[in-house]
This record gives sequence, structure tokens and C-alpha cells, in this order.
Amino acid sequence: MYRTSLSPDDLARVTARLSTVERKTPVGRQPVHTCYVPAGRIIGSTIDDWGREALESIEEELLPELPEGVLDRVRAKLSREPVEDLRIDFEDGYGAPEDDVEDMDAESTAHILARWLENGTAPPSYGLRIKSFDTKALRERGLRTLDIFLTALGEIPPGLVITFPKVTSAEQVEVFGEVLDLFGGDLRFEIQVETTQSVVDGEGRLAVPRFLAAGRGRVTGLHFGTYDYTAGCGLSAAQQHLAHGACDFARHVMQVSAAGTGVRLSDGSTNVLPVGENKRLGWQTHYALTRRSLEHGFYQGWDLHPAQLVTRYAAVYAFYREGLAADAKRLKDYVERVSGGVLDEPATAEALSSFFLRAVDCGALDPSEVQVATGLEESALRELATRAG
Repeated sequence: MYRTSLSPDDLARVTARLSTVERKTPVGRQPVHTCYVPAGRIIGSTIDDWGREALESIEEELLPELPEGVLDRVRAKLSREPVEDLRIDFEDGYGAPEDDVEDMDAESTAHILARWLENGTAPPSYGLRIKSFDTKALRERGLRTLDIFLTALGEIPPGLVITFPKVTSAEQVEVFGEVLDLFGGDLRFEIQVETTQSVVDGEGRLAVPRFLAAGRGRVTGLHFGTYDYTAGCGLSAAQQHLAHGACDFARHVMQVSAAGTGVRLSDGSTNVLPVGENKRLGWQTHYALTRRSLEHGFYQGWDLHPAQLVTRYAAVYAFYREGLAADAKRLKDYVERVSGGVLDEPATAEALSSFFLRAVDCGALDPSEVQVATGLEESALRELATRAG
């Protein structure tokens, strides 16, 4: 027996006040994007229209150079499932029409979503964005729209997500959660990080952890807002873009604040659209920014135009396919405990497993490809993604 100086009772007494840290892993599929469509433009064929317009926009010679086979996969995706996440927009993209117009749009879009859900044509993820709590008038208008929409929708589907924009304080998040309590059920919402106060509060503290606490488990995502945030930082128009260092700072704060909470992250948008004479520039810009987001650990972003779906899927698919061989070897070596040039931690194995699951979910890789490369079936990957630690 080895001699010790401290008894178990001594250690238990001293460490009793320490709590166990519960690390949560996001559950289910994360969409690669959110498509924002103004509520007044939502019609029964919107999803199909976006897919058709995206396919018709393709001019291969104007696209960035892509790995072999990627464009074929993109075309198949646009035909099969063009939109992974739709947000019916009642905020910036929608504007401020007369109250009776917004009332009508709130009810009609709810009925359209209900029909999609009934006939199985709804996108995998969906929801609406209401107006902010910036002023009393905006707050009242946004909550009325939400009330009309949810009332017309009837039974609230479990996948519905509400986007809460321009949050500036934990109190706003707390109040919004209390409003959702009035509707009953398990309504969830995502917070848009697009104000300086949503990154660092007036007392110099990181704001996101307080927002998540105020949400009482209802917050599912943090979505970055490119242009409101950069404008709030005082940047000139030419400097208001996703690759600016100010955006990197905000995104890193989002990452460290949400780590281990189960809350997902989404990058923002680019307003350089691939249309007309700007098609090449728009596609090059969107492709590069999407790749940059992926490399920084943001696996979702905003799309504002059907033609952006082309470079969204092209960039996502190229990213995953280019990483297949190296990441598969590292994961296989970890599982088989093979000594190689890289010594990975359990957290890295979790991240590698998640890499392949995201790739399969969006269609970048086939389950059979992943199984051949890693030696693991999809069920084993999902278990490893949550139990590597």
C-alpha cells in the first residue's frame, strides 16, 4: 500500500463546492446555410423556385475551379434539396409595410409553411425572423407578427426556429423567452449577434454567456450579422465584409462563449450577389468567404439569393471532399490506436467524427465513401462524435 497524507473525507470536504461541468453536444443535423426570403415574396413554390433559379444560373466558366465531380453533386443537390434552412423574414429584408400588409403576410406565410409540412415538401429546417426590440413600436410589431403567425400555424412543429435580431441585452433575451412561455410548448430561438453590445457589454464583460443563461435553454443558435455589426464598429462601407478583423473578433467570442453548450454557430452573409455583370465576382467572393468560414469552424452561413446556392454547395462540397483522405486517416488511426505522425486527443476525434457526419448530412460525401475511408459505419461515427471524451 502506498502512503498518502490526505484522506478521502478531507478531499471530499474541500472539493464539495465544485460543480461538475456538463458539456453538451448539438443534437441532429445542422444546415449548411439559412436562406433569408422576405415574407412578402414567400409563395407555395418558393423552395422549388430557388432550386430552379440556382440551376439555371450555372455558368461553369464563371465559377471558381472545383475538384472533379463537385459540380455534378451541386446540380444533384439543387434538384433534390436546394434549401436546407429557410427563414421567412419580417425584419431588414422585409421592410416596414403598413400593419395590415404585415398582418396578412404573417398569416399567409404560416398557411404556406403548414401546407409544406403537411405534404412533406418543407425544407429540413425552417422558421421566421421577427423585428427587433430596438424600440417599443418595433417590439410590438414583431410580437404581433409572431402571434399571428403561430396562431395561424396551429400546432407548432418541433423544428420551428424563431430568429431574434439585433439583441443588445440579456434582459431582452429574458423577456423574449417569457413571451414564448405564453405560447406554451417548446419554442426555440436563435440570437443574432449583430450589435457591439451582443459581443461585449457596457461593463466590459462578454455578453453571449449572459444571453444564453437568460434564454433558459431555449437558445439553439447564434447567427452573426455582418453589416449591422461592422457598421456598429464604425467601419466604412468598403470595409464592411465578413473577412474583416472586426468580424473575426466577434466570431471568436461567439465560439468560445458557445463551446460545450450545444448552441450552434452560423456566419453571416455577403451582399455581393452573383447576378448580371457581377456574376463572376459574386461567385468568387461568396465561394472564398464560405471556404474561409468553414476553415474557421463556422459550418453554416446566410444566403440571400438563389444563385448563391451554387457556390454555397460548391464550397462546402469541395471543403469536405478535399479533407476526406487526411481526416479519415487520422480518425482511423485514433480508433485503431495506431502510432503515427500525429497524436490526437479525444476532442480531436470527436471533431473528426463530426466532420464526416456533416459531410454526409449535406450530401458532400456518401456514407459508403466514409465507411471505406474510416472503417466506421455512420452509427459508429455518431457515437464517437458524442463519446470521444
